[in-house]
Amino acid sequence: MSYQDPHSESLRTLLKSFAGIAVVLVCGTLGYHIIEGWSFMDSLYMTVITLTTIGFSEVRPLSHQGRIFTIVLIFAGFGMVGYSAITGAKFFVEGQIREILARRRFMKAIHRMRDHFIVCGFGRMGSFICHEFHARGIPFVVVEVEPLIQERVLEIGYLLSPGDATKEAALREAGVDRAYGLVSVLESDAKNLYTVLTARQLNPNLQIIARAGEEDAEQKLSCVGANRVINPYRIGGTRMVMGVVKPDVLDFLDVLMDYRALNIELEQVEVAEGSPYCGKTILESSIRKTLGLIVISIKKKGNSMVFAPGPDHLVEAGDTLITMGDKERLAVFHKAARAE
Repeated sequence: MSYQDPHSESLRTLLKSFAGIAVVLVCGTLGYHIIEGWSFMDSLYMTVITLTTIGFSEVRPLSHQGRIFTIVLIFAGFGMVGYSAITGAKFFVEGQIREILARRRFMKAIHRMRDHFIVCGFGRMGSFICHEFHARGIPFVVVEVEPLIQERVLEIGYLLSPGDATKEAALREAGVDRAYGLVSVLESDAKNLYTVLTARQLNPNLQIIARAGEEDAEQKLSCVGANRVINPYRIGGTRMVMGVVKPDVLDFLDVLMDYRALNIELEQVEVAEGSPYCGKTILESSIRKTLGLIVISIKKKGNSMVFAPGPDHLVEAGDTLITMGDKERLAVFHKAARAE
């Protein structure tokens, strides 16, 4: 079953009811014009006062056929007018026009976005991811199919693209062709699998991270295009073990990962050709001396990792440096390393 936006559905219902009134008005006008030979203006006037039950006198005395037509018109049109009035009142009272206009503004904003993230699913994990993205100033769009959850997303103020993330149309509406990355945290491995497969087909360069609940799903998600698969149960179990055997290490990691606790953060920066750090050793680059940053590891082009590189290690173009330090200084380093 395809997803239907409830607000768009209400608007379509309202427009259909108005179209029904228009049809009744046209039929009534033509009926009086043909049966009674009245002018179109007199026929329209008679139709309007009949449907609205205002009770004004007839334009002219009706013939026997005209009275029968009036009876039919009342039964056919009164129900339509009443239904349209109720539908219109509900539409305006519930503020659906305001919500639809807001939805359209959101969609326009989404269509202007570039290099953003798409978060598929706004459950417990999805809402936490969105909270962190928002706190870090990272642009993102939420794709969610459940109407009640959609309302919660809009109340918070996040950009929402309503729809089923496993469907191509929903991902296109979220700007998957222009996005930098996608996070799939839907409620089942099967849905995450379909989402990753669809997203990879639509954007071969997309960075995709997916959640896996079962171990056998991890390999399948990687095969269909996920760059990284996260199993929260494995991560949670590992942290619990560390909390028992290495509690101080776990405390350090907790502080390090909570960027709001201290003014320090972990950052990854790819060194570009022409950067002042390219072709120099760690010592010569003065990353530690000038900026006070710690180079924890270096990821080489072939995906090999060099942990705790020594001062004589050469930094080459294409290397990704994992550094830790003050946020402002990390920003300076990031700009220089990318030769911006």
